[in-house]
Amino acid sequence: MKTTLDIADPLLKEAKAVARKENLTIRELVERGLKLALAERKVVRRFRLRDASFSGQGLRPEAAGLSWDQLRALSYEGHGG
Repeated sequence: MKTTLDIADPLLKEAKAVARKENLTIRELVERGLKLALAERKVVRRFRLRDASFSGQGLRPEAAGLSWDQLRALSYEGHGG
């Protein structure tokens, strides 16, 4: 399929130099670049945090209004911490 691309002059100059050095056509170089760019996008997978929530009743009544330090101490109560 034929198409027309508008490529910045400095980029095209560099591409022509690379193509000449590697004995390629501009078309081959552009196709390689497109293949690499498309393959790169396939590899990238979005990170998805698993749902680690649990069902419960929320804070215990005695924990309401406590500071983080107090909550931490309460959570380690009886665990040697």
